[in-house]
Amino acid sequence: MNWPYELHIGWRYTRAGRATRRNGFISFISGVSMLGIGLGVAALIIVLSVMNGFQKEVRDRMLSVISHIEVYAAGGQALPDWHDVAAQASRHPQVVGAAPYIAAQALLARGDEMRGSLVRGISPAEEPKVTPLAAQLKDTVLKRLVPGGWGIVLGAELARGLGVNEGDKVTLVSPSGQMTPAGVVPRLKQMTVVGIFSAGHYEYDNGLALMHVDDAAKLFRVEGPIGVQLRLRDVHQAREVADDLSRQLTGDLLISDWTRTNRHWYDAVQLEKRMLFIILTLIVAVAAFNLVSTLVMTVTDKRADIAILRTLGASPRSIMRIFMVQGAVSGVIGTASGVLFGLLVACNIDVIVPFLETVFRAKFLPGSIYLITRMPSDPQAGDIVPIALISLVLAFLATLYPSWRASRVQPAEALRYE
Repeated sequence: MNWPYELHIGWRYTRAGRATRRNGFISFISGVSMLGIGLGVAALIIVLSVMNGFQKEVRDRMLSVISHIEVYAAGGQALPDWHDVAAQASRHPQVVGAAPYIAAQALLARGDEMRGSLVRGISPAEEPKVTPLAAQLKDTVLKRLVPGGWGIVLGAELARGLGVNEGDKVTLVSPSGQMTPAGVVPRLKQMTVVGIFSAGHYEYDNGLALMHVDDAAKLFRVEGPIGVQLRLRDVHQAREVADDLSRQLTGDLLISDWTRTNRHWYDAVQLEKRMLFIILTLIVAVAAFNLVSTLVMTVTDKRADIAILRTLGASPRSIMRIFMVQGAVSGVIGTASGVLFGLLVACNIDVIVPFLETVFRAKFLPGSIYLITRMPSDPQAGDIVPIALISLVLAFLATLYPSWRASRVQPAEALRYE
């Protein structure tokens, strides 16, 4: 026998040729196996697409507020000349923008309400070069930050928590106080809310405040900017560029890229994605190896057919290939249907999830927990192709034992009771 006949017979066995009760049961089990493979593959694609979308959405919103790399002086001291540091860093081909900054923790208070926040002193003229949020606010809110004006720009959630709007006064409490005869007293400064921003990232909307870098230097008693923020052409090159700059820049400087600054989030997302891939791959494996039981039952049911084929000249290798074709067809159909269904759901997740939230009256992504409020999705070929290949390989492996068992059937033994 040759491959066309083996393919034809294997395909006929997949369709369970004779309409007997046993054949109908085998066909049902085969259909369940294909359905299991399809659902497992679809679940993998949907979950990894959502994870990719979540990672991209949070990363983009995060990097709209923070820079890709920070270069700062050791001990939190002011840089002797931030312009020189920026000029040195800008020689790197990946660096496209630089701006000075001062960062410190402080308390913001209004009446009985008090919130902890990260206060960042920025230069309204330079900051738009390194953060998209500042570029959006350049001609509106940031214009109101002037040296000596003691204005402050608050995140939307932070302003809501304090109960303030534009034009209201807030009291900034610096933790590094001043020494008096009564002991260390925190420094207080009344500031005017000159603007409110919304980055779409709960952590920054709820805990970030911006002020002019000169006012921040006076308030926190430093001689000037403590560091320089850098923006890169390719955000994924941040670690490599940070390592290059650590060798190129002179002086007692520390360098941190966004993946290290937000290491807990970055590592957690990577770990979750790996673990979900492993767990859901096991589901696909279970479904694929259900083909073993299907093919074993088919071999038992087709013993007489196998014996006739053997007497007509079919070799054990041909018999083995027939049943490998049957299992492979089930694996291909299951994998293909799973890929199509998974992509259909992943590409329409922005419609499906709001519908389910309306039906069940539940919020799947509370902003205070998940940082974003809508379900994102980003199907990537780098995930889908390995998923499909793994599913096909597992289905193929599941055919080996039943096919080998079919090739060992002896014609005389199989036909004795026929």
